[in-house]
Amino acid sequence: MSEGKVLVMGASGFLGSHVVKALVAEGRAVRLLVRPTSNTSAIADLRLEQAVGDVRDAASVREAMEGCSVVYYCVVDTRSWLKDATPLEETNIEGLKSTLDAAMEIGLERFVYTSTFMTLGANPSGVATERDAFNWPERAPDYVRIRVRAEEIFMEYCRRGLPGVACNVAMTYGAEDLQPTPHGWMLGLVLRGWLPCYWDARFSVVGIRDAADAMLLAERHGRVAERYLIAESTLSLKDLFQHAMRGAGLRRPLFKAPMWLMYAGCWLAQRFAALLGRETPITVESLRLTHDPQDFDSSKARQELHWRPRPAEEAVVEAGRWFRERLRRGRR
Repeated sequence: MSEGKVLVMGASGFLGSHVVKALVAEGRAVRLLVRPTSNTSAIADLRLEQAVGDVRDAASVREAMEGCSVVYYCVVDTRSWLKDATPLEETNIEGLKSTLDAAMEIGLERFVYTSTFMTLGANPSGVATERDAFNWPERAPDYVRIRVRAEEIFMEYCRRGLPGVACNVAMTYGAEDLQPTPHGWMLGLVLRGWLPCYWDARFSVVGIRDAADAMLLAERHGRVAERYLIAESTLSLKDLFQHAMRGAGLRRPLFKAPMWLMYAGCWLAQRFAALLGRETPITVESLRLTHDPQDFDSSKARQELHWRPRPAEEAVVEAGRWFRERLRRGRR
């Protein structure tokens, strides 16, 4: 573990803010890179050094990185539903490139990169690991293809000498999902009673604090140019919703919707949003991604990083409790 200053990029986000808190708990010297418009309320009480900038502005990234020995890169545009993928490319690819260029110039001791479990390939056995290269481009939406390309770029820099480690993080759940994440937003719909159903779907899940812990362990134990799957378990959508409702103290019944009805509903939601000139997270492509039988094996992270996550359902219960309290206070 480095004794130098740590820069956390994307520090105002769900994962980034928890990485910050985990670093502070270890007594590390932390600097944050945040945009002028970032909501930093999740970490405001920590009173840490802040650099204002944007990954799309190479000069601000270079300035923020000066004097740091470790970078945690938690920047990602998750708006997978955008019709125009240009903003996703600008942040997830071009922003990453400018950051990696600066990191190569600075000469860091470690660069911990946040990737996604969706960049893993489909394994014929039904259980994917880090060894499975991405192999389903024909059914992947733009968002996934962009994240795959971003990870490939990161690995290219590692081969050129960047001391980088990738963490392929599953869907994160827990308290303080302020923005919220797309999957946290869906829990909010369930708890409000606006989504009274579930469908045949499975999600790879990890608690947000456990994901942050894994990132810190990757700095300490991860091998350069390796990726580590950060996933505790796979939960059915029914179990996911029921755990959240239990945390919120709700006993509202849910019914199972047939897939044809879900696809029809998503198609109508997209059409309605288009008529209003808006974007919607409810899309046919996003639904298709949930309807995937693939499981994931995180043995590598558990063995090499010595990662010991808590059961994912505990984090989902915690998320349900937090969202319910937020709704009681009249917040979205």
